[in-house]
Amino acid sequence: MKSFFRMTYPYCLWIGIFIVAPMIMILLYALTKTTDNSVLTFQFTLENFARFFNEPSFLRVLLTSLRIALVTTVLCLLVGYPAALFIAGRPERTQTFLILLLTLPMWINMLLKTYAWRGILEDMGFASEVKVLIGMVYDFLPYMIIQIHTAISKMNRDLLTASYDLGANRWQTFLKVTLPLSVPGIISGITLVFLPAVSSFVIPTMLGGGDYYLIGNLIENCFVHTGQWNFGSAISLIMALIIITSMRLTKKLDREAQEA
Repeated sequence: MKSFFRMTYPYCLWIGIFIVAPMIMILLYALTKTTDNSVLTFQFTLENFARFFNEPSFLRVLLTSLRIALVTTVLCLLVGYPAALFIAGRPERTQTFLILLLTLPMWINMLLKTYAWRGILEDMGFASEVKVLIGMVYDFLPYMIIQIHTAISKMNRDLLTASYDLGANRWQTFLKVTLPLSVPGIISGITLVFLPAVSSFVIPTMLGGGDYYLIGNLIENCFVHTGQWNFGSAISLIMALIIITSMRLTKKLDREAQEA
């Protein structure tokens, strides 16, 4: 047992350096104010949080980010569920091939894919929001399909046979058997799509043409362009709380679905 715990030391060190330490720094910056972004000359304050909630423009950016993430998630679900259902109904070798085709674009850097979409959508006359949604759905759709496909493919096929034997048609079998059993996959897919979508900043920047500003762009601007590290850290903590709350809700829904 001791040797097993010793094997975890490198992982604990990695977590401490790359996760815990940065989070402590963000927390420290968010709860302080400085003149030169130095942690040596700081004063504790809640002004950074108050500034965010007192400025209507910042709240509008947050609400817009949540709305775009929600629409992206719904679109991915509407497109991804039928696709996952279709793939799960194919022979095993065909399923493997289709999943491979689905994951191939994920091997390409997201920046390159977004550049490609900018070239495709540049002369199509779409509104900035439509372009951003297209880019987000394209990037995050595979996560939804894979999660739902996994849940459906693990389903006991004898339940479908029993449903048909009891006189249910395909639609009734889908509503009473397939859909309830795929809920854990749906919830996992929603989590994997909504969380990165709500904090995305590359896609809105490149496809929005500079007219579309989400919470990720605001955080990037604070750290990279204006040097307002304290305010940017406060926004990052607010987003972290929103993400953690979303994860708790989806986990609760997943647990309730499994118990049902």
